[in-house]
Parts: sequence; C-alpha cells; structure tokens
Amino acid sequence: MGPRGSSDSARSELTAFMSPLGAWALSLGTSIGWGSFVVTSNMYLSQAGPLGSALGMFVGAAIMLVIARNYHYMMNRYPDAGGVYSYAKHAFGHDHGFLVAWFLALTYIAILWANATSLPLFARYFLGDMFEFGYLYSLFGYDVYLGEVMVVIVAIALVGLLCAKEKRLTQAIMIGLAFVFVLGIVACFAVAVLSLDVAVGGFDPLVLPDSSVLGQVIGIACMSPWAFIGFENISHMTEEFAFPRAKSFRIFVVSIASTTLLYVFVTLLSVTAYPARYGNWLEYLGDLGNLQGIEALPPFYAAYHYLGDMGVYVLMAALLALIVTSLIGNLTALSRLLYALSKDGVLPSGLSALNAKAIPGNAIVAIVAVSVFIPLLGRTAIGWIVDVTTIGATIVYAFVSAAVFSHARKHGEPANMAIGFAGVVLMVFFGLMLQLPNLTGTSSMASESLILFMVWAVLGFVYFRMLLQRDSENRYGKSVVVWIGLLALILFVSMAWMGQSDQDATDRTATEIQAYLAENDDNSERFAAETLFIEEELASLRVAKMQTTLFTMGLFGAALFLLLSNFSFLRKREEENERKLGAARAAAYTDALTGVKSKHAYGEWELELNTHITDGTAPEFAVVVCDVNGLKQVNDTLGHEAGNKYIREACSLVCTSFKHSPVFRVGGDEFAVIMKGDDFENRETILERFDGRVEENIGTGGVVVAAGIAVFDPAHDNAVSDVFERADSLMYDRKRALKEMGSSTRE
Repeated sequence: MGPRGSSDSARSELTAFMSPLGAWALSLGTSIGWGSFVVTSNMYLSQAGPLGSALGMFVGAAIMLVIARNYHYMMNRYPDAGGVYSYAKHAFGHDHGFLVAWFLALTYIAILWANATSLPLFARYFLGDMFEFGYLYSLFGYDVYLGEVMVVIVAIALVGLLCAKEKRLTQAIMIGLAFVFVLGIVACFAVAVLSLDVAVGGFDPLVLPDSSVLGQVIGIACMSPWAFIGFENISHMTEEFAFPRAKSFRIFVVSIASTTLLYVFVTLLSVTAYPARYGNWLEYLGDLGNLQGIEALPPFYAAYHYLGDMGVYVLMAALLALIVTSLIGNLTALSRLLYALSKDGVLPSGLSALNAKAIPGNAIVAIVAVSVFIPLLGRTAIGWIVDVTTIGATIVYAFVSAAVFSHARKHGEPANMAIGFAGVVLMVFFGLMLQLPNLTGTSSMASESLILFMVWAVLGFVYFRMLLQRDSENRYGKSVVVWIGLLALILFVSMAWMGQSDQDATDRTATEIQAYLAENDDNSERFAAETLFIEEELASLRVAKMQTTLFTMGLFGAALFLLLSNFSFLRKREEENERKLGAARAAAYTDALTGVKSKHAYGEWELELNTHITDGTAPEFAVVVCDVNGLKQVNDTLGHEAGNKYIREACSLVCTSFKHSPVFRVGGDEFAVIMKGDDFENRETILERFDGRVEENIGTGGVVVAAGIAVFDPAHDNAVSDVFERADSLMYDRKRALKEMGSSTRE
C-alpha cells in the first residue's frame, strides 16, 4: 500500500455526502432517545404538570435557538470536524479546546451508553424475561444478566459495523427511522386528543398545586441543555456537508421545533389516560414505582387505552427507532470528534485514519471496543453517568457561545457579539440553577453523578499532564486561567455534592427516626430510648458529614497538586523556550556575513506590509533592490574569502547610503531596502548620490552595486512582491548599464 492519500483503499480527507434531510435526521435523532418516553415525560410532569412542562419546553426551545445560531455562526467560519472543540481551539487556544473536548466526549458517550443499555429495559417492559438468563450479579440494586449484556454488545457492534462501512446507507436508515418515530408519536397523540375521555384522563391539574407556576416553567426550561443535547451533532459533520453551510441554521430550527413538539406530545399523551383507580394523573404518576408493564409507562398506557395493542406496537416501533437513531448519531458524531483530536495529536494518530469510504473507521472501532464493557456496570451506574451530561451540555454550549462572542468582537460584529454573550449568560444561569439547589438539599442530580463529574475533571488534569510531556510543538499550557476555572468548577460541584450528601443523610436519619417511633408504643421507658436513638442517629450523621468533607478536601487537594505540578512544568519549559527562542530569533533575523537583516527578516516585514496593503492601511514606501556586480570574477580570481570581503564592502555602501531604512540581504549578492519616512521623501536624492558613488568606484576599482527603485502604488499593487518585481527589473537595467560603463572605461 502506498502513502495515505495515494492508495485506492484509503482516503486522506473526509468527503461530502450528507444531505439537508440527513442532517435534520441526525440532529433530531440524537436530541431524543429512550428518555423521551421513559424518563422525560414523568420527570417533567412531576415537576411542572402538563401546562408548566409545555411552556417550559417552549422556553427551552427558544434558548436552544440562541445556541443554534451560535453554532451556525462558527460552522460557517471553521467548517472542521470536531465541532465546538475546533471553535474553542481557534478562538481561545488549544488548552480551551482540550477542556471542552474532554467534557464533550463524556457527554456524547454517556448518551450512547444510555441508549444502548436501554435495550434490556425495553425487553423487560415489552418482552418479559426473554433475555433474563445467565444471572451474573447485582450492582447498585440492578440485576445484571448475561443475556441482556449480550443484547447490548451485539447492538453496539452492529451499529458500529454499519457506521464504519457505509455512511450513505447509514444516512438513509437515519432518515427512515426519524420518520418512523415522528409519525408514530404524532399519530398516537392525535388519536388521544381527538378521543380524549375526561372520565378516564385529562390535563387537570394543569400545574402542580402549592408551587409557583413561573418557578415550575423556569425549572423545566433549565433542563433544556440536557433535553436537547445532541441537536448540534451535525457541527461535527460540517466537512461532509453536500449542501451550503449557510443552510445549517434552518436545519437547526426545524430540528429544535420537531424535538420540542415531540417532547410536548409525549408529555401530554401521558396524562390523557390513567387507570380508573386513580383520581388524576398526579396520583397515577406518584405511584409509578409500584406498577409493572405498560402501566409503568404512561405514554404506552394512553396509547393502549385509545388504540389497543396497535397503539402499543406503534409506540414500541417509535421507541426502538429513537434508540437506534441515537446510537447511530452519537457514534457518528463521537467518531468525528476523536478524528479531529487525533489529527491534532491529542489522541493516538491511528484514530484519524480514514478507510476507503472516507470514514474514521479506527475511531468507531475504538468507541465500540470501550463500550462493550459498559453493560457489565448495570443500568444504575449508567444513569449516574448520564446525569453528568447536564453539566457537560451546559459547559459545551457556554464555550461555543463564548467563541462566537470572541470572534465577533475581533471582527467588529456587534449583533453576533450580542448573541454570543446571551448564550454565555444563559448557560451560566442554567449552571447555577442546576447546582445551587444542591446546597439546600433539593438537587435533581444524584450524589453519585456529582462524584463522577469531579473524578472525570481530575482525570482531565492527569491526561493533560501526559499531553504536555509529548507536546513537541508547544501548543498546550498557554492558558493557566482555563485550568484554574476548571479547578473552581470542581470545588463548586464538590460543595453541591456535600449539600446533596448531607441532605441524603438527613433524609435517611429522619426516616429511621420516624420508623422507630412508629414501632414503639407509649411506655415508661420510651423517652430514654428515643433520646438514645436520636443521639446515635445524629452521631451517625456527623460521621457521614465528616466523610463527605474529607473526600471533598482530598479530591480538591489532588486537583490542586496536579494543577501546580502542571504549572511548574510549564514555567520551566517556557523559560527554556524563551532562552532558545531568543538565540534562534537573533540568528534567524541577522545575516551572519554582513550583520544586516536576513532574508527571513525580510519575509516578516513583507508579511506585515502585505497585511496593511490588504486592510488599506499601508504607509507610503519604496523598495530598492541592489545587486553586486563582478562578484563571480572576484571569487574565481581571488577566492571566496575575497568574495566575502567584497560583499561586506557592498553592504557597507548600501547601509551608509540608506542610513534610515532597514537593509536586508535577500540573496548571495543581493540586498533589499524598504524606504519609508524621511528616506522615502528624499529617495531620489539618496539614489542619485548612491549611483554617483558607484560610478566613481568603476574608475577607482571599488565595489560596484546596481540598484533599482520602485514606489508602492495602492491603485495597482496588491502585495510587496509587485513593488519588488518592478524594482528588480530596473536593477537589471542598471546592472547592464554599469557593465557597459565598465567596458568603456577599460577601453
């Protein structure tokens, strides 16, 4: 096999294939999954009721449109694989890019794992105990069976094989499945609304009683980063768009609108019917933990109520389609993220290899290989990991908004600055709303999820240190602020975890006390026994709080140590690099033979002037090109040492003539002068004196230098090279004239 890019069996670049419809299906299919049926409707309804949930979702959708607008802006300026990783890298540097990629990878793979491990739950609800064979163990209260583990492994492997081999076929399947779940949900909701029987269901109460309606709506809206995460997955596919990137915002709008309506339809469908033994949907949802089968799934119960078995089958097909599209979409997007990270050296280089279909197959294989072990953790642990996506999504969306603000500010775009700033403010607000409740014991995230987030953040410090040690191009470690910010985030989440843990411990204590009192009749020894029991429980609570504090302090200390270690390493490396850079710059910018500026230095001056020419801010200047006559004859007759001396004499002549202008040696016997300021104003006089001294040297045997001058013309010159070429041509005319003068003198 030949070099990559020349072989028939491999490609070196991603190729365009994705259609607008495919992009919509990818965006929609990764926004919603298993949770849209089994988790989201119950969670929304239990916190805000049908009206509060619907209003909160619409507010959340409006906020996601702001985030979508920010993605659209960056996608059209940096159409690279990697999405927000690429945007953060370009806007703020590689440190920020690594940080956002670290949490983005966890977010995507957590959603992938959540939908993969939902397949056994799907089977338990609808197929009974078909795959509950080969009992292995119980983990965190969840029974793990070999049969269910094999189902997950096979599903991940098949989806991975499909994504690695056929991207056009994968796109077609995504589109087909997207229509399956859209039509299935819409059909069931429409039938339920048209056939609504208030005697067996209804929307009353519209919101939760004894709670602020505005607070309920805001609470649902704050969940939008979790609910919509994945809609931006097409940002990782920008290089593979087979349509103009300018259409991306319209695709985002349709995707977000579709996602919102489907969430609302499923949520409202859940309250259109409930078993007759319950007085309203609130009583029904409150008892879900004690129910089995489709009664434990409100949308399916409603579909069965109105359509019988057909309704269940339709929603089963829709739910299965949601799971598969989420698996395909997140695996595809994650593979492009790994591809981008590999190209930048963050991950092993093999992950950026493309197969004959221009697919990062190795990246997909790596994801599948890691994921096959996940079903062994059980569904409970996966649920904790998925909870982390709430924080991860907030971080990711804040970064893309900050990148828009930074880019727009540099380019003087106030409207885009405002949209970027709005996205940042909204995500900061959401982050605070999601975590501050932990401090008062009302968190929506499990304590275990907060621990996982902190551990993942500390692992980010560890991996970053490893990255620093092999960073030969010195791209990382230039932004200490980002790591201090991460450390502060760890501390903040640690505090939230402490609050949540304290609340959990208090709840357990209260439960134990209530149970104890209920079991004891009134007697003469009751007071002493109750007092002793309460003291024991409070002592246990103090121990739990102490353990929580010690764990937090230890985690914070470890992160701080790693941060300081990284900073010390960077400071030493920076000092060494500055020393080497100073010596290298001095050598690179100075010509060793003559002591004037080098050809490399001329390139830097030329680049700066070209920038001003492009911006229309270039000053008046002229370029003088000088060439030494007779150098070859000196070298041939007197030797190279004499030739070097001749060059130095020529350089001295040029420097003394153009005293206030930079002189560059741009070739063996060629010099260039950039005349600006006073020298430019007196250029004709200076050149006349220079030419006069050269002509005198012809008669006395001194050094002879031909010079040509050209003045920058803004109306015709697009670059310094245009001016240089004219000066160079005039120099050769002068060179021929000087040779003729020399011949006449000898005659």
